[in-house]
Amino acid sequence: AGVDRGRIDAAALAGHLAGLQALPGLMNAALGLSDAVARVAEELAKAQDILFLGRGAMFPLALEGALKLKEISYIHAEGYASGELKHGPIALIDAAVPVVVLAPKDALFDKTVSNMQEVMARHGKVLLLSDAAGVEEAGRGSWQVLTLPQVAPEWAPILYAVPAQLLAYHTAIAKGTDVDQPRNLAKSVTVE
Repeated sequence: AGVDRGRIDAAALAGHLAGLQALPGLMNAALGLSDAVARVAEELAKAQDILFLGRGAMFPLALEGALKLKEISYIHAEGYASGELKHGPIALIDAAVPVVVLAPKDALFDKTVSNMQEVMARHGKVLLLSDAAGVEEAGRGSWQVLTLPQVAPEWAPILYAVPAQLLAYHTAIAKGTDVDQPRNLAKSVTVE
């Protein structure tokens, strides 16, 4: 439809389709991080508060990662847009507050890294999730890094959701909570 209306050319469409077809393999590679995530989760399980930061398309994923962590591990977690860090959340940063930074090497990477450096300057424990190029450029000084496969920006939120979900799962397991039946959660929501 986009080609027919002149909104996208055939080459761009082919590129998007190739990216979509590559996604299952990339997600399988991200699932391969499960053991590394479990090791990080052992430490996260000791935290009382955890922050998630993301910019652009990673911001909704920061919200989702924090929500899932909260729901099944019962740790207070909040997701923030990286650019909003100076508008309040930065006051929460100290050595006891891990900060999960979702930062694929994309057009917004440098700004996200700048926010990450502000966290580290306040002795925050940064867990950086990025691709190899991002980890190479900005991983030094991070408490932990998880290296994901490189992916086109439009598919990054889908790929980065895998370690975000694994982080919630393994943190809950490390805390000994019931991941299959979290307290006070309904399987469905009925709106009247």
